[in-house]
Amino acid sequence: MDLRKLKKLIDLVKESGIEELEITEGEEKVRINSGNKAVITSLASPMTQPIHMDMPHQAEVPVVSADDQPTPVDEGFNMKSPMVGTFYRASNPESAAFVEVGQTVTEGETVCIIEAMKLLNEIEAEKSGVIKKILVENGQPVEFGQPLFVIV
Repeated sequence: MDLRKLKKLIDLVKESGIEELEITEGEEKVRINSGNKAVITSLASPMTQPIHMDMPHQAEVPVVSADDQPTPVDEGFNMKSPMVGTFYRASNPESAAFVEVGQTVTEGETVCIIEAMKLLNEIEAEKSGVIKKILVENGQPVEFGQPLFVIV
């Protein structure tokens, strides 16, 4: 596996906050833990030993540009994205959106889909109530913890 690809995968794990990532490409297999070590193994050669890489500890400093204005806290419950990915309001372009502003939702009801690493993840309402505001546009990338909906 290409070293640049490994570096990108390590950065993805650090940025996304996921616990562990495992990828298999043919005979090669890579597992990256978000702890203090990344374990990289390859099944292509039986003589290959796992490589342990210490991940540098860095204090997380929020980066705020002039374009990033803090969003005002809306009254109600701000439902946040559980992962990094692409936000979709419907299961496909021809289907109706899962929820609309003013619609009543129950806890556990699917409200959107977030595509992450080619997987479509149905996101369920964390709380029952009425959708007051949809904070993300269809097809827009979202970050972990980014507010998606306001539910009252």
